[in-house]
Amino acid sequence: MSCLEIYNKDTMKKKEGNEETRDGTVDFYGRPSIRSNSGQWVAAIVILLNQGLATLAFFGVGVNLVLFLTRVLQQNNADAANNVSKWTGTVYIFSLVGAFLSDSYWGRYKTCAIFQVIFVIGLSSLSLSSYMFLIRPIGCGDEVTPCGSHSMMEITMFYFSIYLIALGYGGYQPNIATLGADQFDEEHPKEGYSKIAFFSYFYLALNLGSLFSNTILGYFEDEGMWALGFWASTGSAVIALILFLVGTPRYRYFKPTGNPLSRFCQVLVAATKKSSVEAPLRGREEMYDEDSQGKNASENTGRRIMHSDEFKFLDKAAYITARDLDDKKQDAVNPWRLCPVTQVEEVKCILRLMPIWLCTIIYSVVFTQMASLFVEQGAAMNTNISDFKIPPASMSSFDILSVALFIFLYRRVLEPVANRFKKNGSKGITELHRMGIGLVIAVIAMVAAGVVECYRLKYADKSCTHCDGSSSLSIFWQAPQYSLIGASEVFMYVGQLEFFNAQTPDGLKSFGSALCMMSMSMGNFVSSLLVTMVVKISTEDHMPGWIPRNLNKGHLDRFYFLLAALTSIDLVVYIACAKWYKSIQLEGKNEMQDMSDDDEDDSESEEEREKDSKV
Repeated sequence: MSCLEIYNKDTMKKKEGNEETRDGTVDFYGRPSIRSNSGQWVAAIVILLNQGLATLAFFGVGVNLVLFLTRVLQQNNADAANNVSKWTGTVYIFSLVGAFLSDSYWGRYKTCAIFQVIFVIGLSSLSLSSYMFLIRPIGCGDEVTPCGSHSMMEITMFYFSIYLIALGYGGYQPNIATLGADQFDEEHPKEGYSKIAFFSYFYLALNLGSLFSNTILGYFEDEGMWALGFWASTGSAVIALILFLVGTPRYRYFKPTGNPLSRFCQVLVAATKKSSVEAPLRGREEMYDEDSQGKNASENTGRRIMHSDEFKFLDKAAYITARDLDDKKQDAVNPWRLCPVTQVEEVKCILRLMPIWLCTIIYSVVFTQMASLFVEQGAAMNTNISDFKIPPASMSSFDILSVALFIFLYRRVLEPVANRFKKNGSKGITELHRMGIGLVIAVIAMVAAGVVECYRLKYADKSCTHCDGSSSLSIFWQAPQYSLIGASEVFMYVGQLEFFNAQTPDGLKSFGSALCMMSMSMGNFVSSLLVTMVVKISTEDHMPGWIPRNLNKGHLDRFYFLLAALTSIDLVVYIACAKWYKSIQLEGKNEMQDMSDDDEDDSESEEEREKDSKV
């Protein structure tokens, strides 16, 4: 190697050491982020650990909540399942609140910190109320010892605590996912690939955190040690908050972009005002684009978005009329009459996402059964191995192990093989493909759950009064349905996180993550509505119904088969929506792709020159 080559390499290393990120991130003090000493996997690992601990705390409450309601508060199965679905749905509705505050005013870091504090307060309140007056007599709440009645104030305190937990965890969750993705510059080839991989590891961290909750904490709570389980969750949340704050100097930050609702309304109002205006002959060339006027069209919202042909009515918001020209001459453009193309495209992006998002709701109905009816089904099966009793909620460990296995198989086996055989110009397995595969596996999971329930009923003692463990069928027959749900999550939820983060504009990334959580929220509410409708219809003529308190007198299998049918219909609709969908085109990202292609060509030519010199 010549001296000149050594000098050039040293110069490149120094340049990379002081290189700023290309995506506009800043450090804690508002200065441009330096690539070498900010973000990347160092910061991402801190966030992944934080996510794992916070998830452990959340599921320490959520995974056995349905049993707490039935054993401690003496609710029946249908009411308990509905209340859990409503609570879980509320968790994810609060994700919209967190995303709005993050994108508009606080930024992701501040929003995460504030909502984590609320989360800790809610867990502390639940732990105190359970220890002081809900678990009375002490040790009640297991399968044998019933708890006493509770006053209205005590029940109110319980619901206040769990909904405070819902607010804290819901507002935090979409922002921590996006903050983690922010640690990688997607306009840098290596970091861009790491950003895609981050979402898989993020979902893995979420599942590993819940593994401890579903096994260790689940066991203690099933044995009636509810206060101990809740205090352990509180301690985990406190450690997560401290760890999050420790990583502050290393994080990369995006500045909040202002209220997106006003930008959306401006486009709708401007397009409506110009509804009678005809389209210009030269298309975008005659549409308003601040960049063409020497301004930065996206200084508040990120990179410019290329013009698209869908929803042409909204393009009228960017058409320049004679009145708009007069306003421009006076440098007084009215944003409620004239909007730049990028602002119009923001609205189009969200509208294009809506059909895909709606199709994910039915999947979330399937997913939410793990926290409600799967647990109740497991409680009515044989849970004994010798003298050891398996907590029904701990069967979700099979879901978590399945998630870990399939993330590994997808990242290390399926994706490399698919990339090797993909055609030139093809994108390989896209996020939309993966979400469709997730729906297919969900159908199979519901069929498996229905078949298991048929056999559980076959071996059940239908004359029992308290029917926990009344069937001789082993609870391990639930393993396939949990494992199939786990496999479907890797394709559906990880695909969703990547898809919504990639397809939302720069100023709405937290909203993109919130969309994923909102599909879970709506799934829980739809599940609650569906259970209510099924119970009402199936109990006519004084029949016990499909989901009675004594499952041995019901037909839970029919409910599972109903979900399989609904998911199959949803799959057909999803395929049509996925074919119609057009991806967002970001100007900066496209340019960087061309540059990276040029870099690859240059590196190949350099290798050829080295080979020639050796010859």
